[in-house]
Amino acid sequence: MASLKTTLLDDTNASAVRADVRTLIDAEVSDKKGASGLAVKGAYGAVKKISPNVIDDAVAKLWPSFVDKLDPFWAQYSANPTGSFGDYLVANGDAASDALLSVTDARIDETSKSTIKKAYSSLRPSAKKNVTEALPRVGALVQKYAA
Repeated sequence: MASLKTTLLDDTNASAVRADVRTLIDAEVSDKKGASGLAVKGAYGAVKKISPNVIDDAVAKLWPSFVDKLDPFWAQYSANPTGSFGDYLVANGDAASDALLSVTDARIDETSKSTIKKAYSSLRPSAKKNVTEALPRVGALVQKYAA
């Protein structure tokens, strides 16, 4: 199978992939429950109020880095593809979540937007749990385009 960079960052797929990533994010936020879910939904809403395009812009900027972090997992999965890629990511949840969070951590360190930093810092303690919960959807999205 091809590398993720070849398939997920190809110009012919780019807009569809980014639209699916935005849909994935919206679905993950919508599914959050309880007090922590309210915090996630509130922070997400606050970030979106900054600019209606903030999520689209973040996806466009961050997606290539996420693909870089997912590519080694895809390569390992592709060597012996049993089950779904989402299942593979879940089975390697700590490493996959840490890899993906390293992208957003680095990006937040670079931003000068205090509202985004504040929202991120309030969510960061529970971020790994949230990213781990999203791994099945992330895997399905990747597999949709890369398989």
